Amino acid sequence: MPPFPTIPLLHAAYADGRDPRTVVAEAYRRLAAVDDPGIFLALVPEAEALAQAAALPPFDPVSRPLWGVPFAVKDNIDVAGLPTTAACPDFAYTPTETAPAVARLQAAGAILIGKTNLDQFATGLVGLRTPDPVPRNAIDPAYVPGGSSSGSAVAVAHGIVAFALGTDTAGSGRVPAALNNVVGLKPSLGSISSRGMLPACRTLDTLSVFAGTVADADAAFRVMLGFDSADPWSRALPVPPAPAGLPPGLRLGLPDAASLRFGGDGHSEAAFAATIADLETLVGAALPVDFAPMFAVAALLYDGPWVAERYAAIRPIMETRPEILHPTTRAVIAAAGRYNAADAFAGLYSLAELRRHADAVWDRVDVLAVPTYPRPQTCAAVAADPIGPNSELGTYTNFVNLLDWCALAVPGRPRADGFPSGITLLAPRGSDGLLAGLGARLHAAAAGRIGAGETTVPAVAPGPARGWPGEIELAVVGAHLSGLPLNRELAAHGARYLRTVATRPEYRLYALPGGPPHRPGLLRVAEGDGGAIETEVWALPPAAFGAFVAAIPEPLGIGTLRLADGTAPKGFLVETAGVAGAADITQFGGWRRYLASRAAA
Repeated sequence: MPPFPTIPLLHAAYADGRDPRTVVAEAYRRLAAVDDPGIFLALVPEAEALAQAAALPPFDPVSRPLWGVPFAVKDNIDVAGLPTTAACPDFAYTPTETAPAVARLQAAGAILIGKTNLDQFATGLVGLRTPDPVPRNAIDPAYVPGGSSSGSAVAVAHGIVAFALGTDTAGSGRVPAALNNVVGLKPSLGSISSRGMLPACRTLDTLSVFAGTVADADAAFRVMLGFDSADPWSRALPVPPAPAGLPPGLRLGLPDAASLRFGGDGHSEAAFAATIADLETLVGAALPVDFAPMFAVAALLYDGPWVAERYAAIRPIMETRPEILHPTTRAVIAAAGRYNAADAFAGLYSLAELRRHADAVWDRVDVLAVPTYPRPQTCAAVAADPIGPNSELGTYTNFVNLLDWCALAVPGRPRADGFPSGITLLAPRGSDGLLAGLGARLHAAAAGRIGAGETTVPAVAPGPARGWPGEIELAVVGAHLSGLPLNRELAAHGARYLRTVATRPEYRLYALPGGPPHRPGLLRVAEGDGGAIETEVWALPPAAFGAFVAAIPEPLGIGTLRLADGTAPKGFLVETAGVAGAADITQFGGWRRYLASRAAA
């Protein structure tokens, strides 16, 4: 199932006259097609969602930046009229008020589809601690979907909604994103109102956002952003928007050799190294950093008195009805009995000291890059050991909220076995905009190196095999193909891979002189005098198409190509004079096969 179209693409379609009810109906159709009963715990009836779409005022993406955009929320966040269960049916209640953050999204034109599954009371990073059916990992159901915001991440990964809200205490907005190959935005604490959200650790909790792209996640965050005087944990944080360009001299840090932990998984280690290489092409060489203070902070969360804050969040249940809890949830929170008030103060003192050491890293770097998780965990491994694999998944997430940092998880280069890897960018509180700017560029860079058949890490969420209304299709035949040197230019312009298809047999392909990068020239000839040449078709917004075409050097240009599937997108062509003396390579049927023959020779 392809991811949902991005917010800009939806708005382009709406500007062309698309009815938002068709988009809402598509969300429900996709949910039915996925056939995963564990994703949602409560659905808005389709007729009611269609009525919300029909009731939208005239299209105005300025005053309503989420106009007609379907979304979902984690079921520990209140929505009036829908039950809040926190994946504990015996606890359920139906709120009469909607959480302010959700209300802001709806006021901005977003259309709620339903409430998603979670690790019970937001306690866990695996997504399996629920009495309801477990959401299946969208990439490979043998692996855990990640928690606690499992349903929200899976809903976005399957393209059921454009974005979804989760919550994040110890990584619940980041680990599920990486395991399902989507973006996970963990904002600065207090930047979004937490009213109407059931707490796990009230001092550490924040709402989070899952989306197919950094830009979409950031758009939802910007709508929710704002001080709430009725929320004692809200802070009036200055959060600048993403910069138009990366600041010069941006300093990048990453865990040093002693701080890199992959549980012996070579695939995860290699994928992280490849993604760091992408990142270093954007900002320069990274500085190795000792993460010992961060790991010491992380230990306080579950092996220290902070587990007592989880006890406080559901104290009446723990003291009167503990039997209604999932066994693992109950066991984790019951560990609070090992600590007393003096231990809590000792923990605060330790955190203050460790935070001073950890924050010293910002004197040397501006952004840290870490693996989102060390290695993926299977459902079988968690069934055998409910605690150990969960703890390992939080290696690089558990310390972030305790240190009051912001974070952005983006898909990285895929593992050699095809499963996604993830990278998380960290920065001091209030640096959310900087992370969005860098994260969007990294996501595009990683996507630009994925092959045509490997669309697990799109630069932006792919739509169907044809472009969406408002897009222009572009066929490429040479160095702009997926995985080749100039594909990054397409990624930088927000292009989406659509399909691989040959031309009609009326073109000849030439290897042009010059380079690197070496380039081909596609020349149209009389039908029967040419061959069928492999192309990739990509889609770009009109403004990006214009900027891309303006940079094309002679003897190349843009014309209309006639493809074997009957379509006629714009595409690269070469002037007749440009092939004088060039090698005719039509017999190879495409640039990739020609390059492969050269490499073999």
